[in-house]
Amino acid sequence: MNNISIAIVGLGYVGLPLAAAFAHKYDVVGFDINQQRIDQLNLLDDQTNELSSEQLKEVVGKSLMLTTSLEDIKSCTIFIVTVPTPVTQSKQPNLSPVISATRAVASVLKKGDTVVYESTVYPGVTEEVCVPLLEEVSGLQYNSDFFVGYSPERINPGDKKHTITKITKVVSGSTPETLKALSALYGSIIEAGIYEAPTIKTAEAAKVIENTQRDINIAFVNELSVIFSKMGINTKEVLKAAGTKWNFLNFFPGLVGGHCIGVDPYYLAFKSEELGYTPEMILAGRRLNDSMPGFIANQIVKQFLKQNNSIENASALILGATFKENCPDLRNSKVVDLYKELAEFGFSVEVYDPHADENVFQEEYGTTKTDAIEKKYAVVVLAVSHNEFREIDPKVFLEEKGVVFDVKGFYSDPDFLYL
Repeated sequence: MNNISIAIVGLGYVGLPLAAAFAHKYDVVGFDINQQRIDQLNLLDDQTNELSSEQLKEVVGKSLMLTTSLEDIKSCTIFIVTVPTPVTQSKQPNLSPVISATRAVASVLKKGDTVVYESTVYPGVTEEVCVPLLEEVSGLQYNSDFFVGYSPERINPGDKKHTITKITKVVSGSTPETLKALSALYGSIIEAGIYEAPTIKTAEAAKVIENTQRDINIAFVNELSVIFSKMGINTKEVLKAAGTKWNFLNFFPGLVGGHCIGVDPYYLAFKSEELGYTPEMILAGRRLNDSMPGFIANQIVKQFLKQNNSIENASALILGATFKENCPDLRNSKVVDLYKELAEFGFSVEVYDPHADENVFQEEYGTTKTDAIEKKYAVVVLAVSHNEFREIDPKVFLEEKGVVFDVKGFYSDPDFLYL
C-alpha cells in the first residue's frame, strides 16, 4: 500500500472522526452525499458534536478534503465505507445505504485498490453482498484486481474519553497480505492496539454481538424493574446491593434506542432466521426493551391518578429527547415512543432538550420542542441524563400533586418514581 490516499465514504458519527484521525498522517478525502453536511464541515461546524471547530481546523482544507463529488475520490487507493445500517419498519436489515455506497465506490475502483467496510452488518454481508456488487460494477476481479477488509466501528457517540484512537481496533482482510496491510494502516493511528480477526465473517460477527450482548443485559434489568415495581421494591437499591459482589455486571434499566443497541440485534436475528433458527433470547430482549416506554407511561399514569381525579388538561414535560446523554443524535430514540404513549393517555406533552437539532426533532416528533422551561407541569420525566440537567430540580417545575419519573436514576430524591 504505497502512496496511500484514503477516501472515507460517509461523514457521520463514525466517518468524520476516522477521517480526521487519518488526516493527521495521510491525504484523506471525505465523501458524503449530503451537501449541507459538507458545507457545514467546511465551515468547521460539526453538528454531531464529535469534533470541535479547533479539531476540524487542524485538518480541513489541508490534509482532509471534503466533497460530494465521486471525481474527487477517483485517485484514492483505499476506500473506507462508514455509512449507517438501519432497519426497516418491519425490523428487517436495510442495506440500502451500504449498497449505494458500494456502487459509488465500485464506479471509481481501480486495480490494486482496497475497500474496507466499517458499517455494522450481519456476518456475510461484506463477501456475499458487497463483493459481488464491486465486481459487477467495476468489472474487476476480487482478490486479484482489488481487495476487501472489514474493521467494525466502535465509536461511542458523545463519549469524549473513549475516542477512536483509544479503542482497540478489530481488523480483517480478504487475504493475509491485505490483513497485514490494513493492520499496519489502522495501527498507525490507533493507540489502543489492533486485533487481527482470522476472517471477515468473524469480524462482522464480533461487532454485531457487542451491542446484542448489551441489549440482552439491559433487557434483563428492565425486566427486573417491572418485577420489583410490582413488589414495591426500589430496583436502583437492589442493583446497588447486588453490585457489591465482584463479578456482578453493572447494567441499569432504561430506554434502549439509538442506531446500534436498538438495531444491531435485528441484523443477527435476521441472518439466524434465514438459516432456520429463531433466536429466542435475542428477540425476547428486543421485545422487552421496546416495551419499556409503555411500561413507564403506565407507571406515571397510575401514580398520577392516585393523587389526581383526571388527566384532563394535565401537561407533561420530558427532559431529554436524544437516544443517549450529551449527544444530539435522535435516531431511533425511544423517548419518541414515551412521548406518544403519554400523549395517547391524554397529557399535553412538551419536550426540552438543549442538544437536539430543531429540524430533526420536528421530523421525529412531528412537533417543536420547547426552548426553555417557563411553566409548571403535572408530570416531569427525566428521560436522558444530559449534563445540563444536573442543574435542574424537577420539583421546581412541578404542579401540586404532580409526579416526577426519573428514568435514568439521575437524581436521588426518594419522592421520585424510578425504574
